[in-house]
Order: sequence, then structure tokens, then C-alpha cells
Amino acid sequence: MKNLSLLAVLCLLTAALYAQSPPAATRFSLQGQAVDTASAPLASSTVMLLSAKDSSLVNFTRTGDNGAFSFKNIKPGNYVLKISFVGFIPYNQLIKPTGEAVIDLGPLKLKPITRELMEVVVRTAKAPLTIKGDTIEYNASSFKVPPGSTVEDLLRKLPGVQIDQDGNIRAQGQEVKKVTVDGKSFFGNDPKLATKNLQAEAITKVQVFNDKTEQAKLTGIDDGKKEKTVNLELKEEFKKGGFGKVTAGAGPASNNISTRFEGKGMYNKFDSKQQFSALLLGNNTNQQGLSFNDYQDFRGSNAFNFNDNADFGFSGANRYIYFGDDNESLTVPVGGGDGRGFSKNTAGGINYNYDTKKTKLSTSYYFNQTQIQLDAIRENKRYLPASASLRTTDTSNQNNLNTNHRISFRFEKQLDSMQTLVVISNGRLGSGNSNQQSLQRVFLNSGTGNEVQTTNSQSLNNSTTNQFAMANTLLYRVKLKKKGRSFGASATYQINKNDGDLLLKAQNEFYQATSVNDMLRSLNQDQGTNSRSSQYKANLLYVEPFAKKFTWESFYNFSLRNDEVDRDVVNLNDSRNRIDSLSLYYKNNYLFNRLGSSLRYSFKGLNISAGVAGQQFQLDGKFARDQGQPLQSIRRTYTTLIPNVSLNYSLKNNKSLYGGYDVGVQIPSSRDLQPVTSNSNPLAISRGNPDLLPQLNHNLSAYFNYFNPGSFTNFWANVYTTYYVNQIIYSQTVDPQTNIITIMPENLTGGRNLGTYLNFGFPLKKTKATLGLNTQLNFGHNLTRINSVLNETNNQNYSLGARLELTPKEWITFYGNANFSITDTRYSINTAQNQVIYNNSFRGDLNLKLPGSIYINTTLNYRTYKNERLNFNQQIPILSSSIYHILGSAKKAEIRLSAVDLLNRNVVVSQYAGQNYTSTESIQSLARYFMLSFTYNMRGVQGKIRRDGFY
Repeated sequence: MKNLSLLAVLCLLTAALYAQSPPAATRFSLQGQAVDTASAPLASSTVMLLSAKDSSLVNFTRTGDNGAFSFKNIKPGNYVLKISFVGFIPYNQLIKPTGEAVIDLGPLKLKPITRELMEVVVRTAKAPLTIKGDTIEYNASSFKVPPGSTVEDLLRKLPGVQIDQDGNIRAQGQEVKKVTVDGKSFFGNDPKLATKNLQAEAITKVQVFNDKTEQAKLTGIDDGKKEKTVNLELKEEFKKGGFGKVTAGAGPASNNISTRFEGKGMYNKFDSKQQFSALLLGNNTNQQGLSFNDYQDFRGSNAFNFNDNADFGFSGANRYIYFGDDNESLTVPVGGGDGRGFSKNTAGGINYNYDTKKTKLSTSYYFNQTQIQLDAIRENKRYLPASASLRTTDTSNQNNLNTNHRISFRFEKQLDSMQTLVVISNGRLGSGNSNQQSLQRVFLNSGTGNEVQTTNSQSLNNSTTNQFAMANTLLYRVKLKKKGRSFGASATYQINKNDGDLLLKAQNEFYQATSVNDMLRSLNQDQGTNSRSSQYKANLLYVEPFAKKFTWESFYNFSLRNDEVDRDVVNLNDSRNRIDSLSLYYKNNYLFNRLGSSLRYSFKGLNISAGVAGQQFQLDGKFARDQGQPLQSIRRTYTTLIPNVSLNYSLKNNKSLYGGYDVGVQIPSSRDLQPVTSNSNPLAISRGNPDLLPQLNHNLSAYFNYFNPGSFTNFWANVYTTYYVNQIIYSQTVDPQTNIITIMPENLTGGRNLGTYLNFGFPLKKTKATLGLNTQLNFGHNLTRINSVLNETNNQNYSLGARLELTPKEWITFYGNANFSITDTRYSINTAQNQVIYNNSFRGDLNLKLPGSIYINTTLNYRTYKNERLNFNQQIPILSSSIYHILGSAKKAEIRLSAVDLLNRNVVVSQYAGQNYTSTESIQSLARYFMLSFTYNMRGVQGKIRRDGFY
């Protein structure tokens, strides 16, 4: 609680600084009306109040339908009033207090732009922000950040934009899906690569807008779908030469851990037609810049690639068909992971874009290598019928080394004004090895309250894997003579190869076994698996407008997927004799056809679509214990009718409403269908089920969004529900003698999920303080069969969050957030194990600028985890701080001293309640260390935070 008190003190200190202001009695109000030269009101004009001293933004609003505006409770001082409206010269007027409570400026006339006045417009158009409908354009120089800051730091300063601690972006209450640089992609479409690596100093404008889908761009007909997008516009001087920065740092060894080091460099060179970027990093401070998937045992990379909407169909969330396999993305992984364990990381890549009116080329290469050590303590409790339970403790040590090479290529050629050809290719070549030692102990509680140890298992897993994956797409689009009439065709080929080998050694003791031979089981196996998967896809789309407001859309999807797996398991204690019960060879052919059509009504922001599709899966599978044996067949045909209904309504005053119903289809994965046994975990054996049916998800959702660009108030509310038919769940059977769990998938109907999310953000004081509140409710009903008894698990999750952003002065900023989460879990077969889980987190970031170009940043992250049923209670305060100084007359260098986890308390903790189990996990991770680093900026940074002047 001492650390929580510290966070509270920081909040109070910053709030006190913010509250220091002259008495309210000395303040005044300002009002007026924006009109054109004919005295007609200019509704929705952007009105800004700037400080006359340094042109910093003090307040802003938009005019009403009559062109009127007002600012209230203004501190005494000199200001510049700026009014802007599209097609008119911005209006400027110096405002000085007169001693009156209200200053009424009356009608203020804006002059239309003419050729003669163009030069005047250029000199007067610079403003902190411009609002055009639902598009907001920020002038980056008006929102100052410390020298050397990234774009992510800049975005935190912008009204209406939020960045969470993982770097995820929300703008106007909605999640940002794409960030572009000068309208071009940057290392793919992941927002974080641009925001975390580009310098804020290079940006002149930040534009936030709703982008249309590719299909809407093709047809020219609004389909009601929007994608929140941020575009970063570079300064002209950064387009004329290279820019970037290099950082190198080191710190002393501590806690028997080797010397800390980190290095990172980035170089960019952009012009009007070309973009080139290079990135290189290396460290042992858990700064991965990679996805956590790169640490796992790879199981293939045949990711379902969206391929520029090449899979035509309904535009809802479930237009795609998922095959249920665990897939690794072909695109560049970013996100930083969760800092688990101790890792050494190396990554680098280059990105090149070429963009002209008729030709667009985007390509990149990315390499990453991660070595990670995980020392974990896990506890899993499974609830059985008759109030019985199994508790498993697992102490493990794991070392992974994974390497990946990724390439991406996209070429778009406008053949003429009507035709466009797109070629896309993404590939990944990877290799990895993993060594894991594990000690598991199993305790049985038969319902009497006393636990008895039944099993002791020691295992050693050594695995190696090599993967190759590639997805290639050819996309053709043509706009026909009639407006809105269009045709699209695509063809895709995907391939995935995965060769892996696992050496498994295990020593298992079963204390309650009835047979002497079962008292000790020794495993010494070599498990080799070679797999190959290929997929061919073809898609057609035809759009026909009629009756002005109506559009008819029809599509056809074809897919043929071939899987081949050869799994050989041999006993190393028996002259490498093959173990037939664990070995299998199988081939699967999936044939998929879907034909659908929909009718769309679109008029004045209202967009309604209703359609239906018929789809058929055909599975032709063959398997045998070995390739040389006769093959047995598994043949299935699944025919389903898929409805789709959606409503999008763009209301006036930046309000939008959505409602929709669709059906998602998930066919069983290859692993789940095949009658093969896997014992990679000797205490939890899994088997496939050839009788599985496809899973249907009936999804119903609705949301409402409101954003006021004048006050930057935003509100987002949504509700969603899903009902599962033939849900693929994993039933469990526990051996009464050995307590070994056998897991096998089966279909159950009746699972459901219901939830809602609310987010409300508003400025306490424009440009100075913003408060955001959110809450989420989720109610889940899950089914699982345990020892042939149906278990119903009900989860009720309640969460509440708040975020406070304070920027009272240029020399101080504070960002604080708090999140509270409660999960109430209840089980039908063992009500005595009902439990409540608490997960809470509190975070505060304080930034200070001191005289002499010295800056201080302090962060406190306090997390709590509690579960009284499991007697689990952890509090983890992480306090970090850094101080840095800008060097040299050119202000190109920075020296920084960082202290990470000053309290030496870092550990990664998680707890979870599943369908019939609860689990907790604790992983030792990098704790307290110190780092001295030096950064050199190729173009220099401003050592003084100032406000650029306005004409």
C-alpha cells in the first residue's frame, strides 16, 4: 500500500499544480459570430483561442448552426482569436481584456479564397488543429513533447487521442487499426511500428479520419464500414534527406545477472515518390519488439491472410472461414511481448515504398531472433464430479531460441482509369529449438477436504523445428461504365511446411496404482512430425447498382486445401522400435464452395444490408498408422445456410449507430479430427475425434458512437452476444488409478456469451486535463463434459477503468490510469469450488522539465492479484525512473541514466478461471537494473520546449 500511496501523492501534487490559477472573479467570457462577406453564418467553423505570447492553444470550439461561438471563464491576458473554415481565409484578431465580464465581438467576416489571396492563406493557415467533418488535422508543432520523443509520445498530447501502456491507440473513442506515413504503409499495417520508431520531430501534421473499406473504394458505394486511421505527414526538410537516430546503452550486472546492454538504430529517407526505412535493435533487457508467438513451439505458419479483401463476401466480422489451426502471422510481429522471463533479442529490417499515380510498390524484409529463459511456477486445479478435484503443481525451466525471416511484397498497377491489378506476397522462414525441464505433482481431493499426492512426474523435452510459409494473391478490379457497377476477381495460393522433432524423456510415479508395473513408468521417445499444407482459393464479386439507392452484390468463394502429416514416434529404450499407438500418417482434402448475394440500401448516411449465402464443406481424409499400411477414410459433407444482416447509420453531429447479425463457421482442425494420441505432456494426453461437426457461432451486436469535435467529448457503447451450436469443446476423462487426464474434442450446443462495453471521455479543461471512464460487463456460459458428466461453468466479469491526463504546464505532464476487474466463477458439478478472482492495476507516469535541458520521467505500475479460494494474493509494485540531458550546440545528442524496477519486485503473474479449472502462474523475470545510454539524432532536436508563432 505504500507504493499505492505514492501514486496517490503524485496525482494530488499534479492536480495541485494544475489548480494554481488566479481567482475566478478576474476572468471573462468571449463571444462572437462567424459569417461570410454576405453576412451568412458559417456553421461548424473551427474557433481557437491562442496565447498571444507563444501561440499555444488555450481553448477551441466549433460554431453552431447560426455561426455563433463563446468561450467562458477565460483568465486575464492577451490572446489571439483564430477562426478557420474550408474555402475561406483564416480570421485572426488580437484579444485584450477590457475589464468587462463579457466581450462580444459581434459578426466576424471571413473572406473567400481567391488566387490573389493564396499567398496570404499560406501565411495565415497554420493552426493547432483543423476540423473538417469527422476528420481532425493536428499541427504537430503546437503540441510540444520532450526532445528525442517518438510519435507515440506526440499522440499522447493530442486531444481526443489515447495511448495505453502497450502502445495501442484509440482516437475519438475508437481503436486505430492503421497508421500510414504520407499516406503510405510503413513496415506493413501495424500501427506500433510507426508510432514507436519514428521521431516526433519529423512530423508536421497528424490526421485522424475514418477510412473506407477496399470494397467501398472499388465500387464507389459506401458499405457503411469505417476504419479509424492515422496519417503522419512529414516535414518538407525530412523529405529531402535522411533522418534517424542511434541509441547505445549498458549497465552493471546485478542479482547474479549478466551486464545489461541495449542498442537501437533507425534510418529513414523519404521523398514525394519513395520511402526507405531501416531498423536494427539488440538487447538483453526484455525489449523484444516482437510478438510472444515467436517464443512458442512453432506449429505452422499457414495464417489466414486477408490479402486486401481478396476473399469477397459479407462485410461483417465473420465473412471469413476459419479452419481452427493455431497459426503464426506472416506479417512483421510487433507489440513488445509481456516481458516474461529473461530474453536476448535481435531484430532488423528494411522497408521500401514507391508510389506514383499509376504504380504503387511496397516491400519489406524483417529478421528477428529471440532467446528466452522461462522459470515458472504454475498451479492448476481441475474440478471433478462429487466435489472431487485434482490439483497439479508444475515447476519448470525452459530455454527457447527462435529465428524468423519475413518478406512482404505488394504491387499495385492502375492499368487504366477503370482497371487495377494487385499482386501480394508474404512469406516466412523460421527455425527454433526448445529445452524444457518440468517437475509436476498431482494431488487428489476426493471431497473429504484432505489432499493425497497421487503422481510425481519429471520430464525433459528437447524440440527442434523448421518452417516455411508463403501466401500469394493476384487481385483484379474493374469499374464498369455505369457508376457503382464493378467486378472483382482474385486467386490465392498458400503453402506451409513444418518439420519438427521432439525428444521426450519422462519418469512418472503413480502412488495409487494397483499394478506393480504401473508404479513407475519410464518414457524415452523420439517424436518426429513432418507436415505440409497447401491451399488454392478463387473468388468473384459483382456489384450492380439500381434504383439510385439500392445495390445488389453477389459473390462466389472457392477453396481447396490439402494437408499431409507424417508422425513417427519411436521408443529409444527399445532399439528405436516404432510405437504405432502414437504414430499416424494422414492426408486431408478440404473442398469449400460458397455462393451468396445481398441487397444494400444506402442513402444520406443510412446503410442497410441483408443477404444469405449457401456454403458447403467436403472433407476427404485418409489415415493409417504408417504410410505403407492401407489407408482408412474419413469423409464428411457439411452444408450450411449463412444469413447476414447489418445496419450502419451515420447520424448528424458525428454520431453513428450500428447493428448486425451474422453466423460464423469454424470447421474442426486437422489435429482435432484425426484419431491420433499425443503424450507430449505425459499427465495430460490428447486424442482427436473424427466425428466432429463444424461449430456455428450466431453473433448479434450493436454499438453507438458519439464524438464532439468542438469539446472533444466522446462516448462509445456496444453490446454483443454469441450463441454456439455444435461448439467444439474439450471433454476430459480422469483415469481413477493414475489420475492421468485424457482430453478429446466433441460437439456441444448451448454455450453462450453476453457482454457490453462503455467508454466515456471528456476534457476537464481543454488542452490541459482529460478524464476517461470505461466499464465492461461479460457473462459467459460454458459447457464441458468431465468423466461423462456435463459441467456448466458460469463466469461473470465486471471491470471498471479510469484514465487521467494532465498537462497543466509545459514543464510537467502526468498520465494516470486505474483498472479494477472482478471475475465470479461458478461450477455446476462442484459448487464448493465457486470462487472470485480480483485483478487490479494502477499506473502513473510523471514527466518534468528542469532548467538546463534536463528532463525526468518517473513511472509507477502497481498490480494486485487475489483469489481467496486458492489462497493466492500478490502485490507487485514496479517503480522506474530516468533522467536525461540534451547535449551539444546542435542539440543532436542525449545522455540518459535509467533505473528500472527500483524496488526489485518484478515478476509476471497471471490467474485464470476456465470451464472446469482455475490456474495461476508466476514467472521470474528481469528485475532491478540500471542503464546509462547515449543517443545521437541525425537531424538534431530542439533543446527548448517552445511554441511556434502564428501569423
